[in-house]
Amino acid sequence: MSKKEIVVVGGGLAGCEAAFHIAERGLSVRLYEMRPVTMTPAHNTGNLAELVCSSSLKSVSPMTAHGLLKEEMRALRSIILECADKAAVPGGEALCVDRERFSELVTDAIEHHANIEIIREEISEIPSDRPCVICTGPLTSPSLAESIRSLTGAQHLHFFDAIAPSVDAESIDYDKVFRQSRYDKGEAAYINCPMTGEEYEAFVDVLVAAKTAHLHLDEEKDARYFEGCLPVEVIARRGRDTLAFGTMKPVGLTDPHTGRRPHAVVQLRQENADGTIYGLVGFQTQLRPSEQDHVFKMIPGLEHAEFVRYGAVHRNTYINSPNLLTPALHTKSDSSLFFAGQLVGVEGYMESASSGIIAGINVARVALGESPVIPPRETIIGALLDYVANCPIDDFQPMNSNFGILPPITEKHHKRDRKQLKVDKARAAMQAFLADLG
Repeated sequence: MSKKEIVVVGGGLAGCEAAFHIAERGLSVRLYEMRPVTMTPAHNTGNLAELVCSSSLKSVSPMTAHGLLKEEMRALRSIILECADKAAVPGGEALCVDRERFSELVTDAIEHHANIEIIREEISEIPSDRPCVICTGPLTSPSLAESIRSLTGAQHLHFFDAIAPSVDAESIDYDKVFRQSRYDKGEAAYINCPMTGEEYEAFVDVLVAAKTAHLHLDEEKDARYFEGCLPVEVIARRGRDTLAFGTMKPVGLTDPHTGRRPHAVVQLRQENADGTIYGLVGFQTQLRPSEQDHVFKMIPGLEHAEFVRYGAVHRNTYINSPNLLTPALHTKSDSSLFFAGQLVGVEGYMESASSGIIAGINVARVALGESPVIPPRETIIGALLDYVANCPIDDFQPMNSNFGILPPITEKHHKRDRKQLKVDKARAAMQAFLADLG
């Protein structure tokens, strides 16, 4: 292998970003992706960057942490966001994409890059070639996961992630639903299924009593979920009103049939460019498919719904990053071995992709004899990487982007100005980082 050739293992969001940013620096990349030769429990195709959960990449508003993260990624030339913009479908303040179109665009961009070779092969152990980036994601194959554990001596952690079901748009009863985004922000991107108090109570009763699909016996004993992706039935069991104040909250919506706000609402979000498939927002579930057919058809407008994909649960693995990694994303024992993506303990599509950008930049710098760089903690990306590397290990669990991980504001300010001050500091810090990066 050439000294300037770099191995990237995993063709998800992080792996594609890493490969792209290495290749853009004039280095050759061998990108290994095991699909479609070896599939995972959650993927359906062999395309790179296939989205397996929601089709939403979350808010684009600059006054949200998710919007600020995208702003930083665009400044760093994210190939994932470039493709997402081309595959966008209506989503209100969120960037939502046509899943198939999005993954096809990413696959095309990576396949046709002159410096990238894609190899469809399962890697069962960490390659001996260096530099190397491991971006195999939360569904890392058991053999590679064992190789990582053996190399690092670190016990793997895991949680369970849930996927929401999707329905055929033609099977929705449009006489019972209405289109609106909350508070009329952006286009009317969501189909809303309104519920009365009586309908909501009956729905919760059936939901909490429904039978769930079994995990493997050894996994049932420690079925721990990521808090931001809890199955809807798990949320419902926390209290009868939990869904009405969370996933099914009706705020900012007015049912034109009654002229009033519903007691509760189920929102459906467009999942492809043709508008033929809609996903149930926030309805990740572990219910058996037969139970989903029964329970979710109690939702007004979905009485005759045809499910094109049922919800499901799968195990997500991540590594003990605070013991293993530096904020530059290379291991503490080997500065030429990098990890990125959800495997390191960031949770979310964009969080995963952003870590791939930094890993790609840094592995290229190491290959060229330069020192790795770390975005300032005042940026969302820098704060995420600081969390991954420096979180007290007893508290370590996957982290989404949020303003809480940014350094506190020390100067005097009004509470209402705190978010704006953090945004301003993040932007200034990213500009300085880009200037130093050259």
